[in-house]
Amino acid sequence: MTYRRRTSRRVTSTDIIDIGGMTVTVIRKPIRNMYLRVQPPNGDIRVTAPTRISTEAVETFVSTRKTWIRAQQRKIQRMQRDTMRLVCGATGEEHPEGQSQHLNDQTGRQPSVGEQDSSGIGSRDTGNRNIGSRDSVTVWTADVQRRARQSLEWQLPALLDHWTRVIGRSPTRITFRIMRSRWGSCTPATGRIRLNLQLGLMEPRFLEYVLVHEMTHLWVGGHGPRFQQLMDRFLPDWRDLRRELNRYAVL
Repeated sequence: MTYRRRTSRRVTSTDIIDIGGMTVTVIRKPIRNMYLRVQPPNGDIRVTAPTRISTEAVETFVSTRKTWIRAQQRKIQRMQRDTMRLVCGATGEEHPEGQSQHLNDQTGRQPSVGEQDSSGIGSRDTGNRNIGSRDSVTVWTADVQRRARQSLEWQLPALLDHWTRVIGRSPTRITFRIMRSRWGSCTPATGRIRLNLQLGLMEPRFLEYVLVHEMTHLWVGGHGPRFQQLMDRFLPDWRDLRRELNRYAVL
């Protein structure tokens, strides 16, 4: 059975289709090629397809990639478990082995550097939740938030002092938020930086990497060659840090 709902201007239709036991959201747009994504937090399958393409063609496209889809869904589950072990270790909570949590990725890839303010590290969340998983409200209790905030407030002064001298610019304001899809973001026009509160529960090197990334956006707004050149100069191992950080889920 297919369900259709009203969508935005660029989207001509959105259908939810069962393909070989997999629930697939099919978004039709005025584009030429078909794209397949596996999205967190629960491994949702999304296909973006040309407006006039047939449902049969979409079904064939997805069915022939079922092995890849299942592999990406298992990868998402592993990342969620790794993240919960890390967070529970920082907060002293007991981690229920095998219980999946929330993740923020779009393509089966690791969460990546997002767009500008959008200049955030991370990617968009579908807003769904895994059936049977702990809700993020449960993860982010008042005590966990307090611990994370205190950790960030303790670490940031020294980091800002060092990196302001290295980078040559400083943010006008830094705020902490529970972000559902990013590690951080920056608005270059105002100099404001937002950091994911979760960084206060993680290894300090990840906070440092995200802070340097966002402060670099105070010089350049995108993620093109100029941005990468500056990151190479400021933090030569930033790609390794990004790769390691992207093993974890955004809660």
